Amino acid sequence: MFRRVAPGGLAPVSASEKVPVPVAFVSGKGVQAPFPGAEKVPVPLLPLLRLPQTWGIILGKSLTDPIWFFIADWFVIYLVARGIEVEKSFLFYWVPFLAADLGNFFGGGASSWLIRRGWPVVRARQAFVVFGGLGMSLLACTIFTANPWTLAALFGFSTFAYAAFCTMIIVLPSDLFPSGSVATVSGMSGTGAGLGTIVSTFTIGYVSDHYSFAPILIGASIIPLVAMVLMLVLIRSAGATGPQTPNSAFGSPTHASPLPRPGAT
Repeated sequence: MFRRVAPGGLAPVSASEKVPVPVAFVSGKGVQAPFPGAEKVPVPLLPLLRLPQTWGIILGKSLTDPIWFFIADWFVIYLVARGIEVEKSFLFYWVPFLAADLGNFFGGGASSWLIRRGWPVVRARQAFVVFGGLGMSLLACTIFTANPWTLAALFGFSTFAYAAFCTMIIVLPSDLFPSGSVATVSGMSGTGAGLGTIVSTFTIGYVSDHYSFAPILIGASIIPLVAMVLMLVLIRSAGATGPQTPNSAFGSPTHASPLPRPGAT
């Protein structure tokens, strides 16, 4: 058996938070593997897709990443559309991007601080999912002002909140899943984010050409709230998927792991 040691001396994910998978399960002492190296064996794709936690991460990233690319790609165009000269826009164009850098450090550092103070790991991460969703909703306020510094401040706080939110989405797979499945879940969420960004880029161009940026900003404020709710609902304790026993999420609570022991014939 192995004991999962959390990096930085943080408390390990509790048994009620870890996602049960066919090759590893959790006790109060950490991840318990049915055989040495079992935690590193990748879980098949379909069983992962049956877990609500997987979809919470996929949907969270798929809905929030397009908002970031909207700001990164369209911010200057938006400022020009609001009557701000391109030459002057570069005085504050950097604000949302610096704010995003700071938000990455804030989300990771502050959630880790909560964990060290005794918060359950998933609850600490979800606290900053809520912060990110609420903070990004401030984008709607930008339609009521044309002051460049006010716009920069609103966009800046929104990207700060986005970065904290995004950091939680990035780290949650390693909190919830065995090491052999982390890359798979992260890859699926990245694929969803890419597809969402393709669709949103086309939509933003069409709406801004035919109407204005106002509907886009309102949508960009609502969508993160939807992502926040989905992540809170879907990323629950592992007990939500069934009894706390090996394979419980896959309908086989009493049988041994379906994956062969490494080296077995």
